[in-house]
This record gives sequence, structure tokens and C-alpha cells, in this order.
Amino acid sequence: MSLFLSQMLLLLLLLAVASAVPDDRCQRKCGDVEIPFPFGIGAIIANCSGEDCFLNSTETAIGANCSLGGDFNLTCNTMKSGLKKPFYYDIEFLNISLVMGQVRMLNPISSACYNSTSTDWSLDMRDTPYRFSNLHNKFTVIGCDTLANLLDYQGYASVCVSRCLDEQSITNGSCTGTGCCQTSIPENLKYYEVSFDGAFNNSARNFSRCSYAALLEADWFQFQTSYITTNQLMQINGDGRVPVVMDWAIGNETCEVAKRNLTSYACISNNSVCVNSTNAPGYLCNCSTGYQGNPYLSNGCEDIDECMQSDKCSDGICQNLPGGFRCDCREGTHGNAYNGTCIPEQSQKLIGGNNKLPLTVKVSIGGCSVVIILLLCIMCLYIVYQRRKLEDMKRKYFKQHGGYELEEKMKLEKGLNKFKIFGSKELEKATNHFDDKNIIGRGGNGVVYKGILENQDVAIKKPKIINEDLKKQFGTETLILSNVNHINVVKLLGCCLETEMPLLIYEFVPNGTLFHLIHENENRALASLDTRLRIAYESADALDYLHSKTSPQIIHGDVKSSNILLDMDNTAKISDFGASKLIPKGEKQFATLLQFTHGYVDPECLMTYVLTYKSDVYSFGVVLLELFTGKKVINFDESEEQMSLVSTFIMLENENRVSEILDNQVKLEANIEFIQELTVLIKECLKLKGDERPTMKQVAEELNRLRTFNHPFVVQCNVEEMANLLTGLPNGNHAYSSTTFNIENKFIGWNNMQD
Repeated sequence: MSLFLSQMLLLLLLLAVASAVPDDRCQRKCGDVEIPFPFGIGAIIANCSGEDCFLNSTETAIGANCSLGGDFNLTCNTMKSGLKKPFYYDIEFLNISLVMGQVRMLNPISSACYNSTSTDWSLDMRDTPYRFSNLHNKFTVIGCDTLANLLDYQGYASVCVSRCLDEQSITNGSCTGTGCCQTSIPENLKYYEVSFDGAFNNSARNFSRCSYAALLEADWFQFQTSYITTNQLMQINGDGRVPVVMDWAIGNETCEVAKRNLTSYACISNNSVCVNSTNAPGYLCNCSTGYQGNPYLSNGCEDIDECMQSDKCSDGICQNLPGGFRCDCREGTHGNAYNGTCIPEQSQKLIGGNNKLPLTVKVSIGGCSVVIILLLCIMCLYIVYQRRKLEDMKRKYFKQHGGYELEEKMKLEKGLNKFKIFGSKELEKATNHFDDKNIIGRGGNGVVYKGILENQDVAIKKPKIINEDLKKQFGTETLILSNVNHINVVKLLGCCLETEMPLLIYEFVPNGTLFHLIHENENRALASLDTRLRIAYESADALDYLHSKTSPQIIHGDVKSSNILLDMDNTAKISDFGASKLIPKGEKQFATLLQFTHGYVDPECLMTYVLTYKSDVYSFGVVLLELFTGKKVINFDESEEQMSLVSTFIMLENENRVSEILDNQVKLEANIEFIQELTVLIKECLKLKGDERPTMKQVAEELNRLRTFNHPFVVQCNVEEMANLLTGLPNGNHAYSSTTFNIENKFIGWNNMQD
């Protein structure tokens, strides 16, 4: 009985595998493009035709699907020119790589022109096996005085700004910000949309009528100045489409999980291996070493005949083996045929049995010995040279990053600061050679790893890029930042200056971010009004400390909820000084970053390129709004009018309906007067002109006052009753108007005060 069940199970498995094998009659080429399985064009099923049969038919007659199904099914369209080209829906495929797990597609260019013919494109690859390659693509913007955003479905932005004074300032082949700019994209990007900032492109219309933006293949693109002055870019491929590289993978499982279900496991060829995708979930199939072909087909991986290659067994006889080869010395010789050291058998006899060797043999042996000794010496010298080269490179980077100046300043402090300079080997050991498993955060400024140094958990930040002009001051600036000593600021413990990109070591904060507490915590009710007020006050107090109590003073430059960390007691700690600027007294800081989080950035900074203390105040006002409403700053699920949380707040505040967007927990615990005062505080922080905003010190003092605020009107009521009370007040209500006037009086003097 058990034997019968085993045979039936084997038969079912063979049938399942056979059903996934495409028919030999399937079309494997469309025009000049090869279409290898798991990709395919249509299906061959008896007595049936069309896409419905391909997807849903259960007939068991001759024929089979020509692809793995679903999003791997392509169509071969005949163009007006008569050429045939493969398409995935309306997206043209240029080529497909099984080994790399990539396809090249044509992607439309977005444009913004003065003649109102602008087009903002988006591409949604969610719920498909495709995602945009972060290694091979760049977000590219072309134009003069142009700002374009690349938004994903979560609302985060990569921003590129391209500026030029006139036609003479732009250069062919240069895409570094003058006429053309490029920026990287995040991993696992499956959706994007392009939007242009209408405030830009208003001074170059005489010679640059349009601005362009596209996500495209970086190696393909070569900037031409004619792209600025003509519409040549929109003529590429006839209709303004450019190549983009897409990574693809099978399913959403790792190799380990996929192998458990042999009926759906795609690597069915003998001599094939499974490889996990490096860009989001899923896996790929490759042929084993020594084999080539298609691992997705039964017996698709075929042995490579290494003996056909001229560099194999040059001094011996080559014998091809499954997955490899063997070299044997020719008859009458022996030795190592792989490296060409086969010697005649007679020479061995002379060496072993007769001390009276011919002179020619002695000379040959002596010459070979000298050569071997020389080779060994050269190898030893090479190893020593490489080690010295590595040490020289470390010293070079150490000097470039201001390491020697940092050491001198540390000596002057005589141990008052616990800041430490770590070696690159220490950090490699602490992070297991920067293993991806130790990554705890990614952002526009770099990657953060968790590590253990001196028996202490630490966070090690590895920046993506650093301005060459600032490298010399890096060591000195990190020492200054290490002197920042505030309970609500993440402590900088040390740095490493022996690598191309200097590394920063911070204290490890274990309980996630404020963003996680607000938006991803299933039991968000735990965030009481008191907890929110405390977190807000601690964050404001920390920013005030950076603005006014450090020397030199510090502008954070990237205040957002994901940069406010929380420890196990939900104590706030300001983090991520990747965008921070040290400001000498009396000077301004010109913003040079081209990447920030959409929704938090100061609109005045976007227009003037000047980063000020009031830029942090605006961003903190957005954080306050996010904290007390529980809503995301940008929400694509809302209508266009309500997509921006700041715009929604301003609209509702003008209509005395702010309570409609407050978090239910806040409405349960707060009274009317408290909400009125909180509304005024947020409104003042979000003013468009920086000079009209309060200082962080004043914001912190107001939040501290609200924490100890005596609520004389607190009553036990439900959410609906509170909303009715708040929204039911008419605009002419004298009590409300009087209260608001008194509160706003506190802010009248803010505009004339300095940070």
C-alpha cells in the first residue's frame, strides 16, 4: 500500500513539473528580441485561443502555456514600420537577461513646458515581479531652473534641482546640477510618479522652453546641450521614451521556502541553483558552475565543454567532465598538467638514480630553481606591497577627513571628552563585515548598522556621499558634535576616518522612531495625550539646545518624525545629523542638499536655498501636526485637496474645524481651550515667512506650559460630543475670539526676537 502511494505521489509530481514545461512550438523570438522561458508569448492549447485560454483554461489536450504565466506573458505586436516588438501591456521590452534577472524597458519622459503641454508620468509595478533597479537607474532632470520630485506610493521624495544662467553655462556630457542633475533611487521601488515644482523654470524661458524628468538607465544616458534648447529629447525612440532597467524575480519567497513546494519551485533543471533576489523578495534560478542554458526548463542547463577553450591544459591532454574538466600529462611525462609543469619521465629517473647528471640537465634544473625562487620572492614582495598600499590608503583617507587635526584637538581636551577614533577593522568586526543582516535603517544620507563595540550596542552610520570640500573639516566637526550633551539628543560616541566615506558611531536607541509609534503601532492608544506632549516638549527642548546652547550653533536641517528616536521609556532623542550644519555666529547656511523628505521641508528654504533655524521650526510644526492628528504628512489615499496634512490643517483652521483631524485619543483627553492653544502654536510654526515663526526656545516653553496646563473645562464626554462642541462654535462667538486673541498675543513679540 505504501509503495502504491509513493508511486502515485511521484506521478503527480512529474505531471505538475511537466505542466510547467512550455511547448516546443512556442514563439521564442519577437523581432530581434529573444524571449526565454519563464517569459513567453501566448499559449498553445488545443481547441482554444486567446488570452483567456492562457490564463484560465483547464483543458488537458496537447499544448501548454508558453510562459510561467501572469506577468511573464508578453505580446508580440507588429508596428507600423512592419517590425515586430514584444510588449508587456503597453510597455515595450528591449531585452531580457536570465542570468542577471533583469529586463530593459522603454519608459516615458515627463515634461513641463510654457505652452501648457506638460505631462507628468507615473508607472505602477506593484503586484508584479518587476521593480526598478536601484543600481542601474538614476532619476534624471533636464532644464534650467527646474525642480522635479520622484514620489513613491508612501510619499517619500527624491528631489533633483537643475539650474543654469545661460546657454554658455551648460556642457555636453556633464550632469552635475547645471542644466542636468541625477540622483539615486531607493531599493524595492515598484511605483513612482513625477511632479514638477511650478515655482521654478521662470527665468530661462527665452532659450529653455521645457523641463524634462525621467527614471532611466544611467549607463545609457549621455547629456547633450541640445536637450535644453530643443525638443530633441522627446524625439528619442520616436515618442520620448528612454531605457530603464527592471529587476525581476520569481514569487515573494526565499530559496529556502520555495524549495519546500516542489510543484511551484521554478528551478526545475538538473544542475541548477537557486539565488535570492538582491532587490526585494523573490528568487532567481541560475545554472550551476560549469553549466549554461535555461535553468527554468527541464534539462535546460547543459554542460560547458571547457576543452574547447584554448587556455585549458596547454601542456597536457584535456578531458571534459560533467560540470568541469580534467588535465592529464601526455604519455611519457608526469607532473601538474593544470599549470603546465609536465616533465619527461627520463628526467625523473636521472634526478632520483644518477648523481652524474648531464650539464644541460643541471643547467635546466638550476634555472628552474632560480625562476621558482624569484617567483616566490615576487609573490612575497607583492603581498607586502598590497599591505602597505592598504595602510597608505587608510592614512590618505585619515588625512583627507581631518584625522590628524582631530587628534591634536583631542589631546588639548585631555580626556574630558569620551569621543574615540575607531579603526576600520574594529568596525568590520563589530558589524560582521557590514553584513546586511545588521542593517537597522536606510535613508537618503546613508545606511545604519547595529554593532557591538567595547561590549556596548552602538549604531554605525555609513554615509552614501560627502561633499569633497567638507572632508577636511569632517574630523573637527564630529568632535564638536560629540560635545553635544543633552538627554534628548543621540550621543555621538566616535568616528572612523580610515575609509573612503567616514563612519559615525552613535549610541543605540532600541525602541524605534516616533513615526513608528504614530503610524505603525497597532495599539496606538498607548500614546496618551501626556505622552505625546512629553515627546513634543523633549524634542523641542533638544532642538533649542542645538540652536542656542552649542558652540558653534547647530541647525538640524532634516527634522521629521522618523528622525526622532524613542528609548524603552518612550523618551525622545533627536537623531540623524547627516543634514546638520554648524553655523558660526552671525552667518547663514546655504542649503546644498538635493534630497529631503517631502512634506517636512521649509517652503522658504526651497525658494531661497538658505537654511535657517526657522527652517527647523517649520519642520517641527509639521511633526507636531503629525503627532496630535495621527495622520501621515502626505497621504496618497486622500483626495488631491486633502493629500497634504499641512494644507488640510490650514483649511480646517480657517473654518474653526481643526478637531476633525485630531486623533481620537487626543480628543478624549483634551479640552476645548487646550486644543485652541495647541492649534495656535502649530499655526505659528507653519507660517510661510521664517521671520514670523517663533524660536525653538519659545516653542519648547509653550509646550511645557501646555503640559502643566490646568484644564478648567475638562468634562467626561465622548468623541462625538467633543467634536460637536468644537465645530459648533460660530465665527462670531465672543468667548472663542477673546481666547484666541489672548493666546496670539503671546506670539506678537516672536517675530522681532532672534534665535
